[in-house]
Amino acid sequence: MMRTNTGFEMTASRLAAALMLVGGLFFSTAAAQTMPIEELRAERQRAAHRERRVIFNNDGNEPVYLCENNTPGELLRHRTADIAGTHVDSIFYCTWSSGFGMFTHGTEVGSVFDTQEALFSKNRITEMLAAGTDPLEVVADFGKRNDIEVFWSFRMNDTHDASSAEYGPIMFRANALKQKHPEWLIGTPENRPKFGGWTAVDFGRPEIRDLATRYVEEVCRNYDVDGIELDFFRHPVFFKRAAQTGTPCTDQERALMTQMMRQIRKVTETEGRKRGRPILVAVRVPDSVDYSRDVGLDIEHWLAEDLVDLMVVSGYFRLNPWRTSVELGREHGVPVYPSFDESRVRDPESKKLRTTAAAYRGRTLAARHAGADGVYLFNAFNPKDPIWNELGAPAKLLTLDHDYFASIRGEGRAAGGALPHREYQNVPTLNPASPKRLRPGDAAEVEFQSGSDFAEADAGSTPRVTLRLRFDELTSEEAIAVTLNGTPLGSPRAVGDWLGFSVQPGQLQLADNVVRVTLSAGAPPATWTDLHCTVRWPGERTRTSP
Repeated sequence: MMRTNTGFEMTASRLAAALMLVGGLFFSTAAAQTMPIEELRAERQRAAHRERRVIFNNDGNEPVYLCENNTPGELLRHRTADIAGTHVDSIFYCTWSSGFGMFTHGTEVGSVFDTQEALFSKNRITEMLAAGTDPLEVVADFGKRNDIEVFWSFRMNDTHDASSAEYGPIMFRANALKQKHPEWLIGTPENRPKFGGWTAVDFGRPEIRDLATRYVEEVCRNYDVDGIELDFFRHPVFFKRAAQTGTPCTDQERALMTQMMRQIRKVTETEGRKRGRPILVAVRVPDSVDYSRDVGLDIEHWLAEDLVDLMVVSGYFRLNPWRTSVELGREHGVPVYPSFDESRVRDPESKKLRTTAAAYRGRTLAARHAGADGVYLFNAFNPKDPIWNELGAPAKLLTLDHDYFASIRGEGRAAGGALPHREYQNVPTLNPASPKRLRPGDAAEVEFQSGSDFAEADAGSTPRVTLRLRFDELTSEEAIAVTLNGTPLGSPRAVGDWLGFSVQPGQLQLADNVVRVTLSAGAPPATWTDLHCTVRWPGERTRTSP
């Protein structure tokens, strides 16, 4: 591909690849001269609306932690090779990017993350690039061979290097840009911002916005990717003034970010015309227009200006029902994909329940019923997990065991910190860390979302539906009365801290389900800590407990 700034010479294989790429660019440039911009944009619209049942986000850690030799096969075997033939239609591949400007693909504009200090002692990216194994090129080639779309995922302001854990200082020392220009950061160890990791770069500086655009341009020129993902969720802090003062971003700051988006769109169109096919732009953003605006992202403006082709929403915190983002996307003709990050609920029992295949099935059914165009999996790296062969077929999911929760993530948080989001949150957060406390005679309500349309399941049998509620300090099950969507539920079955209520399948509504708990007037106070609704099919299909 290209010489990187790590100091080694281009090998013969990389030189041959570069010559082939240059030849291909000359050919596609000649072809694109007869391709009007309107035709490219029409093709971009078609590509934006292709089927994406499951999008697999890979954070690109294989060369740093996992690879044992320098071959393409070794890179692919850990997370990628086994997803061929599954429901994964798109791979969003991040080339490390843990710290603005550091990558594990060949780059002249940025720098290669080549440190082998401490826990990074197995990092072999320098050797891999020297051997002609460029991770982004390898994954892009894999995508072409298997009809899987590949995007380069660019984390816009990852601040793992602000962590006090061992890896934080090491990553910061390895970042040539941040070492050379500390004045481009939003803080220092002595002057930390009110929100956000202090090592975040300041997008108020033209140098940072220019570099972000140039990183995208370099990838578009040198790699045969189908699109670029701008991941604004890792991490959502962008402007020094706002982070230091603890106040929302201004119109002027939002305008700077929008202008950068215009430049990136221009780059993708210019390079797309050269090669004769479009390069899509995806964004991963908070699922709230208001919160996004306050951290500097004017999503509505981007959509109105046709600067975005597909939108991935949410992350380690969720602010709105999925239908809110779906309606925004449909207003502008942009497909929407919920980000299914892993649960970070800390209570061990509740967390375990949320990590099962049944939990992912329920999340998918609820999101697809809300109108999502597919699902996006983040930090899910086991290619042998059954979810890769299940989540792309909602009709099939209906006939498999699946679970629903009032909340997968609770209140959630952005790693490294961010503008406080609780006042923007319009979804339940019930889990042991965010309970509902009941005094004698009190009532409390919680909603959960379902995507179970049993009339469509055509399963030839009836599932067993159980609403499980967890309590602390509840003296007896007789002390509470529970209704589901206004209908009283019968006597529960107690198992540990949980009370299980039998539910007729017809009582479970598509979309919103309201659970109301009333504590009797004579009972001691109690704490409602969790909600878990299980759908279990009889016979061989029942593979999940409880």
